[in-house]
Amino acid sequence: MRKIVPILFFVVVSIPAFAQIPELAKADSMAGLFPHHSLADLKVLSNKLTGPLTTDEGKFRAIFKWVCLNIENDFDAADQNLKKRRTLKDEELKQWTREFSGRTMRILFQQYKTVCTGYAYLVRELARHAGLPCEIVDGYGRNVNSNIGGQGFVNHSWNAVLLNGRWYLADPTWASGAVFAPTRTFIPRFEECYFLADPVLFVRNHYPLNTTWTLLSDPPSLETFLNAPLIYVNAFRYNVHPVLPATFRITATKGEKVSFMLGKSCVVNPANVKFLVGNGVSHTKVPYVESGYSVSHTFSRKGVYAVHFTVDDQYVASYEVTIK
Repeated sequence: MRKIVPILFFVVVSIPAFAQIPELAKADSMAGLFPHHSLADLKVLSNKLTGPLTTDEGKFRAIFKWVCLNIENDFDAADQNLKKRRTLKDEELKQWTREFSGRTMRILFQQYKTVCTGYAYLVRELARHAGLPCEIVDGYGRNVNSNIGGQGFVNHSWNAVLLNGRWYLADPTWASGAVFAPTRTFIPRFEECYFLADPVLFVRNHYPLNTTWTLLSDPPSLETFLNAPLIYVNAFRYNVHPVLPATFRITATKGEKVSFMLGKSCVVNPANVKFLVGNGVSHTKVPYVESGYSVSHTFSRKGVYAVHFTVDDQYVASYEVTIK
């Protein structure tokens, strides 16, 4: 049953952990010293990356960033794997998984290309050689093409790492760049926001099979995750996320005024926030009210509308509104 919840808030989450790392600059420098270093002996590489560093955070940063800067996303292999996993079952699926895993590792070590499991494996092994407990976390990755509603599909892997007695989450695959789908070309770009990410925001597009790895005392259900508003990497960059409506799909009546609200934020300047309905409507000035920044829109025709919020012209969240 679709329903409308007519208020939208954005809230600020904690300052990214990486901003507080004293060895950040030195760790980043170490990550840049060994481009396409041999993967034949990961202990040697780990020692080179972390030897001059003294903190757990600095060591993991050097490892994580080296992987992101040197490994390319193998989009074709990932696409093939998803198609096979959707069609094969039981023993055929197990056989495919074994063969694919072996091929993935060979390509990683020979060509510096891999899928998410390869990224997470390399980060884990390098971290462990540096004395940092690290795990591979399997689960549901959510983007414009995957896990929007429905039953969900396990399609992603990332890492959890223990630094100074505290667990953190990081996604080396999404931090390394993105694939430009029309040409299937990998565009390298290091994304700070997926390094030691805030769990409250991370769970909006990463849902682990074992909910312990949300690192939240009260994690959302899988159903809530699959049906939540869609967020983009820019939501991480600006430290904002939609709280209400709670679902991606919303229903309203023709002629009904629907109100949205942007919660008061010390990070986002309201003058830089836009509310978009499809490609034709934008509100560039969102008035301030006592509880936040509010804007309303009346849908005058029946149909299905894409509704977006942007900050500095960068998409941060989207909804699908059905008008009856």
